[in-house]
Amino acid sequence: MSITTESYASAPNGKIPNSRFPLLVHRNAVPGGSAEAIKTRFRENGWSNNWDYPGVYEYAHFHSTTHECLGCARGWMEFNLSVGDGGWTQVRIEAGDVIVMPAGVSHEMIGQSEDIHMCGGYPDGRDWDDIQEEFLSDEDYKRACKRIMMLPIPARDPATGKAMPEWHGAPSSVDGGWNDWRHALDKRE
Repeated sequence: MSITTESYASAPNGKIPNSRFPLLVHRNAVPGGSAEAIKTRFRENGWSNNWDYPGVYEYAHFHSTTHECLGCARGWMEFNLSVGDGGWTQVRIEAGDVIVMPAGVSHEMIGQSEDIHMCGGYPDGRDWDDIQEEFLSDEDYKRACKRIMMLPIPARDPATGKAMPEWHGAPSSVDGGWNDWRHALDKRE
C-alpha cells in the first residue's frame, strides 16, 4: 500500500494564526507504525527532538517556534484541528499515519484508543512552545505570529523525505489573501 496525502488549508481565526501552508495527513506513511520506525523516519528526514507518548494534549494549543510532525505508532487518535471549511476539522489517524502541522495551527486530542501511542518531531530539532488562544494577550499574539512568519520551510517532509512540494507551492501571503492580516499585526492603536 502506498502513501496517500490529504491537504487542509487554514486562515487566521480569532487568536489562532494558522498558516498559509497546508496541514498534511500522510496515510500509511510508516506501514504498521511502531515508535522506533516512526522516529527513525523523522530523524532520517531532519525532524528530531523526538518524543513518544500515549497521545497528545487534550486542550487546543499551537506552536509559534516550530512546525511539528506527529506520527501514530499504535492504535488510533482523533484530532480537532483549526483547519478546513468553517475553521475546525476532526481528523482520525491510525498506526502508520503522519500529520505534518505548520506552526500556528491549533490542535488537540479529542478521542483515542486505549493503546494509543504517538511520536513527534520538529525540523532541525527546534524547541517547541505551547500556546493556548484563551491565555494570549494582543501583544503576545502579535509576537507569536511574527515568529511563525519567520520560520523557514523545512528541507524535507518528515514522512516522504521530499522537498515539501505542497508548502513550496503554497500561495504567497499576498496571493493567498493573508496581506491584510499581516499588516494588521503592525497596526498601532
